[in-house]
Amino acid sequence: MGNRPEELRALLDSVAKQDGAPVRVVVVGNGAPLPELPDGVRTVELPENLGIPGGRNVGIEAFGPGGSEVDVLLFLDDDGLLPNNDTAELVRQAFAADPGLGIISFRIADPDTGVTQRRHVPRLRASDPMRSSRVTTFLGGANAVRTKVFQQVGGLPDEFFYAHEETDLAWRALDAGWMIDYRADLVLHHPTTLPSRHAVYHRMVARNRVWLARRNLPLPLIPLYLGIWLLLTLARRPSRPALRAWLGGFREGWTTPCGPRRPMKWRTVWRLTRLGRPPVV
Repeated sequence: MGNRPEELRALLDSVAKQDGAPVRVVVVGNGAPLPELPDGVRTVELPENLGIPGGRNVGIEAFGPGGSEVDVLLFLDDDGLLPNNDTAELVRQAFAADPGLGIISFRIADPDTGVTQRRHVPRLRASDPMRSSRVTTFLGGANAVRTKVFQQVGGLPDEFFYAHEETDLAWRALDAGWMIDYRADLVLHHPTTLPSRHAVYHRMVARNRVWLARRNLPLPLIPLYLGIWLLLTLARRPSRPALRAWLGGFREGWTTPCGPRRPMKWRTVWRLTRLGRPPVV
């Protein structure tokens, strides 16, 4: 972001304190100049903001094509912090123990209250954030991805810029046979926030949801998935400006290119359903 140098330094310090082999680090200045950073940290300064997925893709390629120089990549928000020193080692152990595990989603907790927001538990039954489980998506700012996933299914969708890019990657990974775990014991401290703090939130959430469906779902499921989300959005009774922005984004999602279409297999639809989140909600 370029405006949180103290938080970024605290995050890097928490990464440096991890048990086991040192964690190699790259920091991407996504259209923002980078502050002074510790020795050994790789840096990439981009002349413009490429958005969240675009910036993360640059970070992946900093470790070789598809991240090929390393086995696993951690993605951590620059205002987050790893409170425990065994997080990296637990990640290594998890991937070593399960060759089919492709992605791990961490638990995000407020550093002062310890509370995990419901939206930060990547499953429908989110009332107990302390329960680990297999899931169908993951949290973008607190996760670990086996680099073989990127090499097999590609990176995050640059064109999304913000919102739903994780689910797009998750669906492609699941369709390729990988599994995703939510691990409550792997914690990133992060201040409680509202996603609507971003000015483009309502438009991009709607636009990208349409793109997500157009890119990934079998044709019969596209109207069902988007119809349910339209009804859910109306049921939440957004403000008039928010609804106007959402409807504008929904329309934009239908009228603009969404990138390559690779519909998931019907057996992946069934797999998502068995994991507790059929791709219609």
